[in-house]
Amino acid sequence: MVETELLKADMEGIERAAKFLQNGGLVGIPTETVYGLAANALDGKAVAKIFAAKGRPMDNPLIVHISDFSQIYHLVATVPESAKKLAKAFWPGPLTMILPKADCIPDEVSAGLPTVAIRFPSHPAAQQLITAAGLPLAAPSANLSGKPSPTTAEHVMHDLSGKIEAVIDGGPCKVGVESTVITLASNPPRLLRPGGITLEQLRSVLGEVEMDDAVLHPLKEGVRASSPGMKYKHYSPKANVIILDGNDEQYRNYVNSHIAPGVMALCYDEDCAGLKSPYLCYGAETDMSQMAHHLFDALREVDLLDAKTVYARCPAPKGVGLAVYNRLMRAAGFEVLHL
Repeated sequence: MVETELLKADMEGIERAAKFLQNGGLVGIPTETVYGLAANALDGKAVAKIFAAKGRPMDNPLIVHISDFSQIYHLVATVPESAKKLAKAFWPGPLTMILPKADCIPDEVSAGLPTVAIRFPSHPAAQQLITAAGLPLAAPSANLSGKPSPTTAEHVMHDLSGKIEAVIDGGPCKVGVESTVITLASNPPRLLRPGGITLEQLRSVLGEVEMDDAVLHPLKEGVRASSPGMKYKHYSPKANVIILDGNDEQYRNYVNSHIAPGVMALCYDEDCAGLKSPYLCYGAETDMSQMAHHLFDALREVDLLDAKTVYARCPAPKGVGLAVYNRLMRAAGFEVLHL
């Protein structure tokens, strides 16, 4: 048990956090996507502490964060033209690229795979911390494994206080869902996890990009996760989340006919007036970015409200909506009722 310090995102806080990281400690850090739990990516023992703090399975690879594109050359075996094109278009930003790893990457980071995931975050505090520490930082989301990802420093403190050295408070995360993950270690490149950079945007830069089957479906039995976020159940509150697949009227009618203690709706803003049960709205039907921004906050709030069952509306799996669809499917353990 350690006393977790809540640090400001100023130079004093950044430098203190950098010292913790240089000494093998763990720090919760803000990024534009969600808060990450960072350790020195080149120190296998430090990285192993991430798995222990989160209760995360060791077969789930981590993402390495950098603060300048030139740093990628020390972490991967080769940098193809496709990586340079994507970096020019989307870095710094919510995009992770998977490439063959360099020898310096410990197995704890790559989960024993021959590849490593690299990201250049756009949040200034994350960039300043990486630079101040002088280290690439391995960082999954800073939550207990399987639970909704944290989008505020308070979320991180709630989940991990007493288990990590510090959290930097950089304010609420802008995007709200984890980064898009694309593997460039296959031909053609393949989308493994959707996020704020859409499949359409990736294709506009690279041309052909496949979408992995595990984006929309459970990871097949015996298949290893080659990216974070591919596990069967993830991002889940304590409440049982059930996705309702139907139009506006069908959704509202179903929820209104299943009112009971502990039942809540997770709905679009447009649904609120027509619902008779308790509800949480997570965005307008036409604003996928707003839904992404609010989703994890809403999934955490249903537990604070002691909900037992949550009937969720889910957007069409296109654009940023594909990321919201992907997260909700995993939060629900792929439990869908077709109305």
